[in-house]
Amino acid sequence: MVAFLGELTNTAYAYLSAGLGAGLVTIGAGLGIGRIAANAMDGIARQPEATAKIQTAMIISAALIEGIALLSAVICLLLNLKA
Repeated sequence: MVAFLGELTNTAYAYLSAGLGAGLVTIGAGLGIGRIAANAMDGIARQPEATAKIQTAMIISAALIEGIALLSAVICLLLNLKA
């Protein structure tokens, strides 16, 4: 195993780090959007009359998180292709 790790090149490390980065981005975005949805449902359950405002804020926040996740995934892919 140690001999195998010694044979890895910089390109292999670049591929590994790009894959790990894309995975972490996906996990982070999923957790963030899940947390937003959970808190929005809690807020709607507490104040049903504020449903429209809560849903609007939830959709905007989820879109911003998804945009950052997509940008980060594209950066990981670009780094992967450049290596």
